[in-house]
Amino acid sequence: MTINTDLLNKATAFIWHEADLLDHKEYQDWLSLWDQNGLYIVPADNSETDYENTLNLALDDADMRRMRVARLESGESVSAGSVSGTVRMVSRLRILEETADSVVVRCAMTLNELRHGNLVSYPADVEYRLKPTGDSFVIERKVVKLMHADGFLRTVSFIF
Repeated sequence: MTINTDLLNKATAFIWHEADLLDHKEYQDWLSLWDQNGLYIVPADNSETDYENTLNLALDDADMRRMRVARLESGESVSAGSVSGTVRMVSRLRILEETADSVVVRCAMTLNELRHGNLVSYPADVEYRLKPTGDSFVIERKVVKLMHADGFLRTVSFIF
């Protein structure tokens, strides 16, 4: 097994940067990380791969991402004002595929949310399809497979 450590390091730095932007509510900067045709997907069924034709917790194109961010920034998102903060922990990054046009990376993420003094964790497998742009990337697709997507999920007032 040969690992392209330069590519892995660049992809890791990019994904960590995205997590930091979200934890610090820098949503406009987060929007700039996306390809115009990119999709943000949180499936309701983790065994499903036909996201466009099945139920999802989120299936956001560019317009939906902007509307989601507008709700979060305006306080119109359900319970947005009660979220004290989030901390994402990203690990186990692995390059699954590399072509001249895209890099597919899978990682583990745990999003920890503090709301009303209660700490809740959301573990997930996350798969990114990144498009190389100069010395960085843009996100073409992000699929967040929550471990408990098919169970009880509280009101979510953040972006995974």
